[in-house]
Amino acid sequence: MGAEMRRIHVGNALSAFGLGFTVPYLYVYVAQVRDLGAMTAGLVLAVFAVAALVVLPFAGRAIVRRGPMPVLLLALVAAAVGSLSLGLSSSSAAVLMSAAALGAGQAVMQPALATMIVDCSTAETRSRAFATQFFLQNLGLGVGGLIGGHLVDASRASSFTLLFAIEAAMFLLLVVVMATVRMPKAPRVERAPKQAGGSWKQLLGNRAMVQLCVVGFVLFFACYGQFESGLSAYGVEAAGISTSALGTALAANTAMIVVAQFAVLKFVERRKRSRVIAAVGLIWALAWVIAGYAGLGHASQTMATAAFVSTYALFGLGEAMLSPTVAPLVADLAPSGLAGQYNSAFALVKQLALAVGPAVGGPMGASLHAPYIVTFLLFSLGITVLAVRLGRQLTPVQNQPSLAKSRVVVRGGASTESVRTAA
Repeated sequence: MGAEMRRIHVGNALSAFGLGFTVPYLYVYVAQVRDLGAMTAGLVLAVFAVAALVVLPFAGRAIVRRGPMPVLLLALVAAAVGSLSLGLSSSSAAVLMSAAALGAGQAVMQPALATMIVDCSTAETRSRAFATQFFLQNLGLGVGGLIGGHLVDASRASSFTLLFAIEAAMFLLLVVVMATVRMPKAPRVERAPKQAGGSWKQLLGNRAMVQLCVVGFVLFFACYGQFESGLSAYGVEAAGISTSALGTALAANTAMIVVAQFAVLKFVERRKRSRVIAAVGLIWALAWVIAGYAGLGHASQTMATAAFVSTYALFGLGEAMLSPTVAPLVADLAPSGLAGQYNSAFALVKQLALAVGPAVGGPMGASLHAPYIVTFLLFSLGITVLAVRLGRQLTPVQNQPSLAKSRVVVRGGASTESVRTAA
């Protein structure tokens, strides 16, 4: 790992640490501390998603034309301003405007940082680079949430102001760190469309990328979109899970990622990406079966809690398998110089899934327990089917990058043997 990549990973960790500081407590802050009500708090959470959906279609084009660095720095400043103003806001209008700035900045950070990782890595090192990014993000979120929980006091608005101020400081510190990164010269984009609509048309003409976006939507809808909505509601209502046990389940998810990430990396690096994604679908299907047992299996409370915690741990195992698989595949499918456009498109798909997932899963998980489990069990099995179909659209090297390295070794060996024979 070069010095530039280390700085990028430090940036990922700092941004995740800042988000972990505030995101878990945003609802309580708006609804109770500022006394703006549950409706306003719900609107704030919706504004985050809407802001991301608005800015991401333009972010990819900006990254391609200007490079990821200036786009990232602008996003960080916007997020810092939004975070600080959110901590000082006391009216509904001010809170919503601050949330829009923070949400837009956070959304643009993702594809910008991903493009920087692509530009500073090679096909051989990319999977490990994205695995490290995911590891540090989860570690940062966990540590940030843990420290933030000890700083806040629902009876003192000033404690939340401090929290948002620290988050803003993290973003500004990240500006300083990222400004020291010397990015390699970006490749020129051959036959790049002059209009933004043309670049999207070019992307939509890539059948493999379109299929990967479909797979990505189902992945985020069936897993990430359920963590803090449908699945938690199902656990509380159907399985009788306590809030402390729910926190343990979330901790088990993070712990699985932190512990298993690099062990899993060694497993997936030399396997076909489509098969890895298909395997994740089966693992998550098993997780939903265990969740069904926790809420519908008439087990003891202890067994139900253990099953529910295991569900979150299995989701974490699948996430650890996906991190070195999906993001590098997005980069490998992008034509030279268009990684920013493709990363932004995939981030847009992710945001759509994260917006739709809670809206669908929340009510189902709270009241329609059996249909909820069956629905998302089928979605997980659908991931496996879609992954197999995706594999047919990929070239052998796109599906299994280790083949390229193997071929180089074979060719080199043949050349050496020929020289010896000639001698």
